[in-house]
Amino acid sequence: DAGTLKRVDYSYIKGITQTSFLPTAAPLWYNGDMQVSQRATSVASVSSGGYRACDRYFLNPQSFGTWTVSQDSDSPDGFHSSYKFDCTTANASPAATGEIFQVQQRFEGQDLQVFEKGTSAAKKYTVAFWIKSTVTGTFNVSIQDNDNSRNVSTTWTVDAGDTWEKKICNLPADTTGALDNDNASSMQVQFHFGASAGYAATDSTSWGAHGSAGLAYGVTGNMASSTSNNFYITGVQLEVGEYTSSDLPPFRHESFGDNMAKCQRYYQTFGRGFIGKSQSASTGTM
Repeated sequence: DAGTLKRVDYSYIKGITQTSFLPTAAPLWYNGDMQVSQRATSVASVSSGGYRACDRYFLNPQSFGTWTVSQDSDSPDGFHSSYKFDCTTANASPAATGEIFQVQQRFEGQDLQVFEKGTSAAKKYTVAFWIKSTVTGTFNVSIQDNDNSRNVSTTWTVDAGDTWEKKICNLPADTTGALDNDNASSMQVQFHFGASAGYAATDSTSWGAHGSAGLAYGVTGNMASSTSNNFYITGVQLEVGEYTSSDLPPFRHESFGDNMAKCQRYYQTFGRGFIGKSQSASTGTM
């Protein structure tokens, strides 16, 4: 400045943290904004396991009601789609064992090496999402390590009916059992929206050997208690590390093309005009 060397204050750089850079990273969770729904936008009479409407979500209502599932426009600010579950046949009194309602997403081991699972530097997990439900109560999200037959879970609650609420769930790191670095289904994240008491009996808030008794630990709510029930979910994130509402990285919206391409790795539908007829192609088991 006019030939005078002046001190420049770069102290603001100290305030830049890892979290500041995370929004530019590709999301680990597939189709978290429910924008891709290749199979159908609405499917009725869902009472068994399978992929239905929104891509990458495996629905597993084991003797736990019948559902109409759909891609819906009801969503919180910042989103345009959600996955809606509407109960059409209730299960108000689940049996003591064998009945559970899971919504899963499955992951290749090679996509989750960033968690350094099975090492001394293993990272914690954060699962965040938006939920709107007519039913209040306590539910559960769990992580299942298929390579090493281990699992862990934590609970979350719907506090107010018919209101969009953001939930942030922290799960511990696991220094035991590395994930295979391949394209097999090494891990799945599971939401439990109701379960027999037998699935909720054993404390699974610390990593341990996989067992059905702890799959839905802490679940007391029941989304299938009445045919008047419905719930919506969107904005799902899987993050490396432990976050709260004050420092959770914002949801990373991808272009529709990028989101679709990731979903097409596992399932792709070809419309009419492709070699003269409607066809579908499926790859992998996830």
